[in-house]
Amino acid sequence: MDQVNREYKDRLFKFIFGNPENKQWTLSLYNAVNGSAYTDTKDVTLTTIEDAVYMNMKNDVSFLVGNTMNLYEQQSTFNPNMPMRFLIYAGMIYSKYIEQNADYHQYSSMQQKAPTPKCICFYNGSAELEERMVLNLRDAFAEEGDIDVRVTMLNINQGRNQQLLDLCEPLREYAWFVAKIREKQTEMNNLEAAIDAAISEMPEEFAIRSFLLSNKAEVKRMCITEYNEARTRAEDREEGRMEGRIEGREEGRTEGRIEILTWLVRKGKLDEKEAAEEAGIPLSEFQSKAALIPNYAQ
Repeated sequence: MDQVNREYKDRLFKFIFGNPENKQWTLSLYNAVNGSAYTDTKDVTLTTIEDAVYMNMKNDVSFLVGNTMNLYEQQSTFNPNMPMRFLIYAGMIYSKYIEQNADYHQYSSMQQKAPTPKCICFYNGSAELEERMVLNLRDAFAEEGDIDVRVTMLNINQGRNQQLLDLCEPLREYAWFVAKIREKQTEMNNLEAAIDAAISEMPEEFAIRSFLLSNKAEVKRMCITEYNEARTRAEDREEGRMEGRIEGREEGRTEGRIEILTWLVRKGKLDEKEAAEEAGIPLSEFQSKAALIPNYAQ
């Protein structure tokens, strides 16, 4: 299986759900998200942008099923800028689609039909977020513009979106694996040992178990790389937030959570009092900190 055994430079989510050898898992994920019942893997045409890097961003999984262009991304940290990333990915994917589709005549005087885009972000970070959130590109603009992208973010942490996880066994098992690594990392304070322990404790009936075991070295490399990248991004954000503010470890840990809660207030998901209680600080302190976050008043 050359496709499986080749050196992957991708993340675990893509390794599992964007692999040509495992289209049945891609199809299972699609069915769970859309409430459909496709069974033939020939209905799946992968359109993921391979080895294309733009602004240090890489497409996770995209594929055609019927007349739907599905763009799936996984995020381990909350990122309200995902719609902009999806806009870039979609432009690249549709450009390639038009180039390869002889039936699409972009200069025709007649309307050319194109696959309907569906943008889904699977979130499995440690911050407590809702089961389902909708992110809109228009929220990034100072005034109303002519372009918008809507991204549905689904929380796939254990205990969230259980119906979705039950409908897609590979997704439920992936969520279990990520949670188990996180748990073991806390206990052992050794990421590589935590990954080994998580694989070892994975129930034998899990569909993805044999696949992960067969590619254990690559799975470990991807998990370690992904963890280090996430930690580096978090440290960079932390350093930026600390500039010009009161220094201290507790302050630093609090800032990221306040940023998320502020965003939820702006979206009308929480009021300021609820957000302050969630952050464990007085309302006046929350309001002062929230006012420092860019675009809070918009």
